[in-house]
Amino acid sequence: MMRVLVLPLFQMSSGHHKVADALMDFLEQQFSFVSCKKVDFLSYCNEYIEKLVSEVYLRWIRSHPSSYHHIYKMLMYRDVQKMEWIHLEPWMPYFEHKMKRMLEKEKPHFIICTHSFPSRILHRLKRRHLIDIPVVNVYTDFFINGIWGKKAIDYHFVPHQEAKKELITKYKIPKERIVVTGIPVHETFMTRKNGYRGTSYRPHLLVAGGNQGLGNILDFFRKMNGTNRFRYSVLCGNNNELYEEILRWKQPHIQPFSYISNCEEMNRLYDEVDAVITKPGGVTVSEVLHKRIPLFTIGYLPGQEQINLRYLESKGLIYNLSRLEHYEQKIWRVLHDHMEKSRFHRRVAEYFSQIEQTAQDSLKELILMHEKNQKVLSK
Repeated sequence: MMRVLVLPLFQMSSGHHKVADALMDFLEQQFSFVSCKKVDFLSYCNEYIEKLVSEVYLRWIRSHPSSYHHIYKMLMYRDVQKMEWIHLEPWMPYFEHKMKRMLEKEKPHFIICTHSFPSRILHRLKRRHLIDIPVVNVYTDFFINGIWGKKAIDYHFVPHQEAKKELITKYKIPKERIVVTGIPVHETFMTRKNGYRGTSYRPHLLVAGGNQGLGNILDFFRKMNGTNRFRYSVLCGNNNELYEEILRWKQPHIQPFSYISNCEEMNRLYDEVDAVITKPGGVTVSEVLHKRIPLFTIGYLPGQEQINLRYLESKGLIYNLSRLEHYEQKIWRVLHDHMEKSRFHRRVAEYFSQIEQTAQDSLKELILMHEKNQKVLSK
């Protein structure tokens, strides 16, 4: 049995976990000899630390978004490693010790990192030849932050060609170890209806991001002028307050949904809608782009999402409504202007044309190659 260890970070639901689950599901369906295990490395080290860090993170980005974005860019986005600025460097031996203990316990044959922090710890161990387990970085944003381990990591699944060039030129990583996979999504979302989707007389909008609070959704409907020209499905996530509030409105054209964990159910909803309004998180955006659905954003979290948005806008893959006082006219025009829809679909096709191989197919090749090498060594 080949043991594959998958390492996101934090227990809260995130794109790191969605990618981890998608790849684990694929591997276990594809190979009878593969057993996958997902571990939140921070909780493994210390559950109290994980809870404290996640709470501080959420409070910080909501109460002081500008300072969070500034610190994020200074410490994580730039090329220069400045871990010591946040006093993590003295803690690195502790995390290295915990990582070694975990690997001794789990005895993985292969490791997949969907978050930068476990990747950095593994990079430090591999650089000193303390471990020799193959490690793959699976990037879940449209950029590569400075925390990811790079040179000592065996394989890199990157979101686009620019990221591949960055790893080759700045970090001297051989191109054979880098695959442009896009940001991985579950295979369910890779299927789409044939041809361009038509837009009904009453377009159906999927509004996501309910976990961010009640105010964000209320502001969206205010800026839609209370119009019923559209039909709405609102993803409330685990926000029960928002779910109950929308039910109290008793508006037949607005339907709230609680947290949807089933990929098939989410895919059916994607296939029903004419447009998606969401935050620029790497994984959700990638799901929507795979479905070729027009994509709008009304706001974004500082740090990762703000940097993602800059890339997506530069490629014409998202419509940013955040600077508008009213949204209705812009959304209506995009959905009913055939030339604009055609241009959007062409830009999405251009983005996917640079993909060399899906993350699933790339992992399949790596697993088969690793299994073959193990058989040779065992003879």
